[in-house]
Amino acid sequence: MNPVVLIAEELAPAAIEVLAHDFDVRHVDGTDRPALLSALSEADAVIVRSATQIDAEAIAAAPRLKVVARAGVGLDNVEVSAATARGVMVVNAPTSNIVSAAEQAVALLLAVARNTASASAALKAGEWKRSKYTGVEIQGKTVGVVGLGRIGVLFAQRIAAFGTRLIAYDPYIQPARAAQLGVRLVGLEELLRESDFISIHLPKTPETVGLIGEKELAIVKPGVRIVNAARGGLVDEQALADAIAEGRVAGAGVDVYAKEPCTSSPLFAFDNVVATPHLGASTNEAQDKAGLAVAKSVKLALQGEFVPDAVNVQAGGVVAEDVRPLLPLAERLGRAFTALAGGVAASVTVEVRGEIAGHDVSVLKLAATKGLFSSVVEEQVTYVNAPHLAAERGVEVTLATPGETVDHPNLVTVRGALPDGRTVRVSGTVVHTGARDVFKLTEVDGFDVEIGAEGILVFLRYADRPGVVGTVGTLLGEAGVNIAAMQVARREAGGETLMTLTVDQALGADLLTSAADSIGAVAASAADLRDV
Repeated sequence: MNPVVLIAEELAPAAIEVLAHDFDVRHVDGTDRPALLSALSEADAVIVRSATQIDAEAIAAAPRLKVVARAGVGLDNVEVSAATARGVMVVNAPTSNIVSAAEQAVALLLAVARNTASASAALKAGEWKRSKYTGVEIQGKTVGVVGLGRIGVLFAQRIAAFGTRLIAYDPYIQPARAAQLGVRLVGLEELLRESDFISIHLPKTPETVGLIGEKELAIVKPGVRIVNAARGGLVDEQALADAIAEGRVAGAGVDVYAKEPCTSSPLFAFDNVVATPHLGASTNEAQDKAGLAVAKSVKLALQGEFVPDAVNVQAGGVVAEDVRPLLPLAERLGRAFTALAGGVAASVTVEVRGEIAGHDVSVLKLAATKGLFSSVVEEQVTYVNAPHLAAERGVEVTLATPGETVDHPNLVTVRGALPDGRTVRVSGTVVHTGARDVFKLTEVDGFDVEIGAEGILVFLRYADRPGVVGTVGTLLGEAGVNIAAMQVARREAGGETLMTLTVDQALGADLLTSAADSIGAVAASAADLRDV
């Protein structure tokens, strides 16, 4: 009997053809819950899009289920934790829409430059006013690309064909890689001041929300046109509307919004704003690519082969029982390292010490690498694609197991050298309490600490003096941010000091900057260790 592949939503014929020869392909309406649960009872794999909910109940109804495939990028309708607990592989199509998304950004930029949407609406309303809708050429202009991930690179390659000068802001890519793309790396402020057009291509993280707000829009080049087809909330919509009203910004192309669906925005009042309802992935080709990609992944999974788009599979072969608890620790340390570094490292070493070093711990390097890039790229970072992301950015990640005796049965350190010569180092351990594993940071850049490696961590480095703790606590309290834990470590009285906080909610870029400025901090960063 062939394995059963259940298709719960419409799938491209080419995708079905991939599966038809080797599997028993069945169809069900995924929105009909009783029918779905009944059909899942015999399914080895299920393929969905966005309308079908594969939650714990659905997974429990499928005793033979081996793989859940989402023919798209997101996984909001798949309960990954429930699937993982049952040993069910989850796959998606993380690159299926990247061309469509890049092309949407190009389309918005062109439409804003030539006033296409407003001119079309006016003509259809009976107006023939050519001079009113005079636009600007793109050739010879400076285009600033904020974020050089996969979509940002595709956008840059396409917009370069118009004879533009390309600059980019991305602290997580090496200058040599940018040079290969014909792009000059600059700081965000320089990009804002120099660009005639700006296109945003960043993931949405606590650090990037509100990245371009009132302060940034106050220093842009007069007449700039701004495009955001990445994520809502990266550009402050009200601040952008104010800048357009004041004439500092000549126009904008917007495909994404802080809250969606969005049918009311201050940006909708302007003729020189082209607004679309999140159409980045809405092409026939992107939908077909997604279906074909997950069909191939399902086939590989049911044949017991390597699956490149698995989001919940730990690579590296069999992992020893004693090593498994250190996987989330290593990922947490990787995330903390990236936050502390504030940019990409030239090289990173993952050191494993203690009794645990006697096992094969190569998977910990992979887990740390996953953490290094989890907050800085658009796509979902997995144990499979993490090494490729490092290679694309020129980051060499190595593993070391020094034989020194340590005070912990297990100690993992992630240390690295940055292009500017700085080094960053963060260490942690897992404490087995019986009820659960407790993850702790033990060192940050030479400061001895002991604080939980969980939740949202904020690091502030400053010169030791009285009143700093109170100042920070008051500022965060007034902002409605609760502090769950705090530790202060210093090298000597009056010397360099590190304050580490665990807070209950993410700090936006403005609040983190305010906290740092309030105490004269020389460095400030935040690491989101949730959902690891």
